[in-house]
Amino acid sequence: MDDKIWLPESAYKKLREEFDYISGEGRAIITQRIAAAREEGDLSENAGYHAAREEQGHNELRIKQLQAVLDNADVGQVGQTCDEVRPGTLVTVCFNSAPKDTDTFLLGSRELLILNESLDVSVYSPQSPMGAAILGCKVGEHASYIAPRGNEIALTVLAIEGFTL
Repeated sequence: MDDKIWLPESAYKKLREEFDYISGEGRAIITQRIAAAREEGDLSENAGYHAAREEQGHNELRIKQLQAVLDNADVGQVGQTCDEVRPGTLVTVCFNSAPKDTDTFLLGSRELLILNESLDVSVYSPQSPMGAAILGCKVGEHASYIAPRGNEIALTVLAIEGFTL
């Protein structure tokens, strides 16, 4: 399975800026806080020290997450039209068990939701069961996937559009 994560260029730049800050200056600031709290004495009852260490843990985790996303990023353009489902497209599907039940979503990275809280669309990864099933499909084509509970979900691709931020 392809581990590439589609991101528009603007999202990639924001994530790169965040990574550069938290792995550089942000990391140094936290280290200074830990050192200052350590100088206050008894570490067992030093709330400032424990808070700074916890912040350091969160920061290091975010650095690892961002590194993984940036290393696997497939930077693409938004708004490009295409005739098949691919990362960076808005896809509308109907579920064959309930043809009036449709869903429109972006096939891309969930990092877009973090970067843009006002994004008014669901995001599915191309590596998700549904994303993998419809990748490469054209309008009118059918696909199916196995849901987490083990049941098969059949669907039809109704529309494919270029995604715009």
